Amino acid sequence: MTGFTRRTVVSGLTAAVAWSVLRPAQARALGSPRFRSDPFALGVASGEPCTDGFVMWTRLVGANLALLDEPELPVAWEVAEDEGFRRIVNRGGAMAIRGLGHSVHAEIAGLRPGRAYWYRFHAGKAVSPVGRTLTVPERPERLKLALTSCQHWENGYFGAYRDMIADEPDLIVHVGDYIYESPTRGKAVRPFGADTPIDLAGYRARHALYKSDADLRAAHAAAPWLVTWDDHDVQNDYAGLIPADDTPPEVFGRRRAAAYQAYFEHMPLRPSAMLGESGMQMYRRRAWGDLATFHVLDDRQYRSDQACPEPGKLGGRRVTHCPEAEAEDRTLLGAIQERWLDEGLAADKARWTVLAQQTGFSRLDLQPGPGEMISTEGWDGYGAARRRLTASLRRAAPRNPVFLGGDLHSFWACDVKADFDDPASPVIASEFVTSALAGGKLPPGLYAPGEEHAHVRFSDTTQQGYVRITLDRDRIEADMRMIEDQTDPASLSRSLQRFVVDDGRPGPKLA
Repeated sequence: MTGFTRRTVVSGLTAAVAWSVLRPAQARALGSPRFRSDPFALGVASGEPCTDGFVMWTRLVGANLALLDEPELPVAWEVAEDEGFRRIVNRGGAMAIRGLGHSVHAEIAGLRPGRAYWYRFHAGKAVSPVGRTLTVPERPERLKLALTSCQHWENGYFGAYRDMIADEPDLIVHVGDYIYESPTRGKAVRPFGADTPIDLAGYRARHALYKSDADLRAAHAAAPWLVTWDDHDVQNDYAGLIPADDTPPEVFGRRRAAAYQAYFEHMPLRPSAMLGESGMQMYRRRAWGDLATFHVLDDRQYRSDQACPEPGKLGGRRVTHCPEAEAEDRTLLGAIQERWLDEGLAADKARWTVLAQQTGFSRLDLQPGPGEMISTEGWDGYGAARRRLTASLRRAAPRNPVFLGGDLHSFWACDVKADFDDPASPVIASEFVTSALAGGKLPPGLYAPGEEHAHVRFSDTTQQGYVRITLDRDRIEADMRMIEDQTDPASLSRSLQRFVVDDGRPGPKLA
C-alpha cells in the first residue's frame, strides 16, 4: 500500500469544520435562508439510542436533491414528549456546512429513560417531517427489533418497510449494503439513472436517491436505527484498502474515503464516528439496559485480502481447495477490533449478547456431496478469525450469545458450533441471517443445506424480506418476513417461518 496511509483516509474523510451547536436565538440571528424547494426532502432519522438520549439526523438539499451552494446554513431542532409539540423538552441548533453535505447530527441528552419522543428540524421557514424515537429503559423487560440488510434499488421496491413499521419496532438494525453502487445484473425494476459512483458527489447522489423512497424515509422517521456497513456501500468485494478491481490503491483510497463520508452524511451516527483511526469508527457497543448488549462489528475496513485469488481477478470467489483461507495471520475484523470484542464479551453481563455483523457466521458448504466448496468473501474464507471468535465466546461464556447477519440474500437460522469441524461440538450461540430487503435472487440450489450442514436449522434461498425479533427475559422470538413481490410497490409481506431461542439454551427451534 505504498503512498497511501490511514492518515490520508482520515484527512480525506474529515476536511471538516468543527461542529458548532447554536441556541435557537443565535440561529435566527444568522438570518433566515430561503429555499426554492423543500430542503428536508430526504426526511429525518434517529439512531444510537441510550437511556437519556439519541442522535437526530437530517440533511438539507436543493432542487432535485442537489447539493446546496451555501457554505453554511443554520438549522434548529425541537424535541417533544408529544407529537403535537406542546411539551418541548429540548431545543437547539447547529450550522449545517457544505463540506459535510449540509448534514446535521444532533446528539440529544438529558431526557427520561424508556419513553417515546418526537423531533423536528427548522431551516428558514421550512419545517421538516416529524420523527418518532425512543430512549432506552433502565431495566427493560422486552425489546422489539427489526433486522434488515441488502436493499438494491434496481432489484425492487422497499415495501417491506411498511410491514416493518406496522409492527412498531423499538429499534431497526441494518447490517450493511444500505446502498448498492453497481447496477443489477438483470433487468432493472427502477434504474439508478446514473453511473457507478466513484467520488463524493456520486455517493451523495446515490444516498439521496435512496432517501427519495417514501417507505425508507417512513422507516427512518418511525424508530431509532443502529447501522453498520458492508461492501456495496463502497465497492463490491473490497477488502480494507484493497479494491476488487485493478484501480491503483491510492485512487481506491480516495474513493473509499468519499463513500465513507457520504455514508456518514446520510446516517444517524454520532459525530465521533468520524474520528476513527482507520477512516470511521463503526464498531461499537450499545446497551439496551441489562436486557441486551449490541456488539456492532465492522468486517470490511480492517480485513485481510480474500484468500486464493484467481489470476487477473480480485475479490471473493468460490474455491474447493484453499489452505490459505485457514492461515492464522488472516483477519476479518483486524487485531484491534478482535481485542476490543474479546474484552467486551468478557465484560458483558446482559441477558442477551447480540453480535450485529455483516454476513453469515456459520459454515456453509456450497458444493453438495463429497468435498467442500467455500466462499472466500465471508467467515469461511477467514477460518482462523472465526476460531478466535468462537474461542473468545467460550472463554467469556456470556449468557445468551446471538449472531445477527445479512449479505447472503437468503434466510438462515443456525446453531453456532464451538468447532464446525466436529459434529459433536457443543452449540455455543444462535444465529439469524436476514435475506435481502430487495435484492437479486440466488441461483437454484446455492447454499442448499445437506448432511454436511447439521448445524443449519432452516434456510430459504428464494425469498426476500427481513426478520422481526422480540427479546424478553425468557426467550427470543424471531419471525422471518417475506415480501410477496418486490417488483410491486404495493406488495404485502407475510410470515415465512418462526423460531424461538430459550434463555440458557442456545440454538433456534421452530416455533
